[in-house]
Amino acid sequence: MKAVIGLLIAAVVFIASNALFVVNQWETGIVFRLGEIVKSDLAPGLHVKTPFINNVRTFDKRVQTMDSQPERYLTGELKNLEVDSFVKWRVSNAQLFYTSMGGDYRLADMRLSQIVKDGLRAQFGSRTVQDVVSGDRVEVARIITELANKEASQFGIDIVDVRIKRIDLPRDISESVYRRMEAERQRVAADLRSLGGESAERIRADADRQRTIILAQAYREAEQTRGQGDALSADIYAKAYGKDKAFFSFYQSLNAYQDAFSNKSDMIILDPKTDFFKHFNSATK
Repeated sequence: MKAVIGLLIAAVVFIASNALFVVNQWETGIVFRLGEIVKSDLAPGLHVKTPFINNVRTFDKRVQTMDSQPERYLTGELKNLEVDSFVKWRVSNAQLFYTSMGGDYRLADMRLSQIVKDGLRAQFGSRTVQDVVSGDRVEVARIITELANKEASQFGIDIVDVRIKRIDLPRDISESVYRRMEAERQRVAADLRSLGGESAERIRADADRQRTIILAQAYREAEQTRGQGDALSADIYAKAYGKDKAFFSFYQSLNAYQDAFSNKSDMIILDPKTDFFKHFNSATK
């Protein structure tokens, strides 16, 4: 009897465990009956199903992130750009998501990636590099989000947002651009050095001119001062000579003798009666 009761209890527990299931707060679910969908988009909470006949599959309805690899796109100017983007999406209809994608999130990422790439290709193809880099990036993302949502809705997917992380030139083009920029900077630097050299030569020439003018003015002033000094000296000598002509003549003669006989080897052949020796002649009398 106890064994029978135990078996009954075990059977009840087994049946109850297969009849009850929980859908978490972040999930939604689908109830199948022998492979056929009988109920979808289950709300979070405790639910009941028929054991062995119904089975349940739940799906995460939180926002998912599809981060694609950088892709090259051609602009309206026929220039390549390397664009890195990502997509935020979530399951909005569990039944459509299951029937179209088999509930496979990786397959959904692949399909959404293709939809977004097609949208980016169309948007970049109608814009210039300056447009997409300077101001239209947000507008491009908004348009792609709207267009992609129309296609993704048939898969039970709601695209929350499409964002462009980076827009770069391809590496080979970037290197070419950098080389051109470097050459341009070098050219500008050479021009600046040339202008600096020209300014330096102009400043140096002006400085030499001013130096010549200053030296000429200084020489002129020096000559004027020297002339004034010589005139003053001559005036003093003249006044002194006028006061005592005999002494002045004697003094001048002494200076002449000193200059003439400054060296022992000096020799002058003159007539003793000349004026040069007049003070010697007067001293002998």
